Amino acid sequence: MFKVQELREIIKLVDSSSIEEFVYENDGAKLKLKKNNGVVSEVVVPAKETAAAVQPVAPAAAPAVVEAPKAEVVKVEEKIAPVNVDDSSLHKITSPMVGTFYQSPSPDAPVYVKAGDQVGEETIVCIVEAMKLFNEIEAEIKGEIVEILVQDGQLVEYGQPLFLVKPE
Repeated sequence: MFKVQELREIIKLVDSSSIEEFVYENDGAKLKLKKNNGVVSEVVVPAKETAAAVQPVAPAAAPAVVEAPKAEVVKVEEKIAPVNVDDSSLHKITSPMVGTFYQSPSPDAPVYVKAGDQVGEETIVCIVEAMKLFNEIEAEIKGEIVEILVQDGQLVEYGQPLFLVKPE
């Protein structure tokens, strides 16, 4: 089976290349990545597991689909509205990986931050979920959140701006 770090590296390499589709098999597991208009969709098919043994994990809006023995690539197309804020003096908090953006730790919990909130270097501003791992993203700068550039549950790319912060 693939290690999480191996999957992250493969996704980053495919994302930054001009390759539209990538298939890799290793030790009975198959990884298929396909780009759809700049969005990377991923499918991992364990060859030795049955469909009954694979159970989906919440949230349901995850970009990865795990099935056996047949799998389909999830096609996702989301448009980001253009930013109307002069961001030349603002700091951008960017996504460190490809994944799904979440504003709160769970659907019924309050959001981590909203526009106008003050943040410190270690303030958690969101979660980016990649391959069923929930990664807390810190502000890494002291300042005020000016704008949230993505919507809850939206797929984000490596290096994509998530927040605009007015530094103190």
